[in-house]
Amino acid sequence: MSSIIPSLEELAAHVLASPRSGVRRLVALAGPPASGKSTQADILANRLNEEGCAAQVLPMDGFHLHNEILVERGLLNRKGAPETFDIQGFLQLVIRLHNEPEIYFPTFDRSRDIAIAAAGCVNKTCDTVIVEGNYLLFDRPNWRDLRHQWDLALRLEVPEATLKHRLLERWLSYGLSPEQARRRAEENDLANAKVIEECALPADIVI
Repeated sequence: MSSIIPSLEELAAHVLASPRSGVRRLVALAGPPASGKSTQADILANRLNEEGCAAQVLPMDGFHLHNEILVERGLLNRKGAPETFDIQGFLQLVIRLHNEPEIYFPTFDRSRDIAIAAAGCVNKTCDTVIVEGNYLLFDRPNWRDLRHQWDLALRLEVPEATLKHRLLERWLSYGLSPEQARRRAEENDLANAKVIEECALPADIVI
């Protein structure tokens, strides 16, 4: 059963006390779009580093399929849905994270809406990797295989009204009109959030 950890100090202590299945500890931080995963992952990584644990954040967004592929498949307007990611490539990278000394990974440039190959690196000094993404605890074929890789699984839960407000602000900041931002938030991001909630695997800790 999931537990709720209210403070950053308790959360960091829980991470540090978690057993690991490989040389590195792998922590999943899952949640819907605009739930604050990136911010929370950075805060937690900074806290762990302050505690002397070399921690790094790895977002799964670098595994977005390229827009040309999405156009060919009629999925561009669903970008961010499970079928618009390279799940097999992502799963293989996660498996490698346990023990390989140095691993390069793709990152995602949201302002240009593209993934950049090998733009990030996890090196041999890294002790704990915080992997953040929407579908890390997702009970669908291939995605559910990720659950066995996490030494500790965290999930952020945020009210839908808060998600919608944050999503509107996000898309407006990238130059979309109010109507475009509303449609992007309601027809894509919040639809994905609903699927994530309906198909959620259990987390060890809910934040």
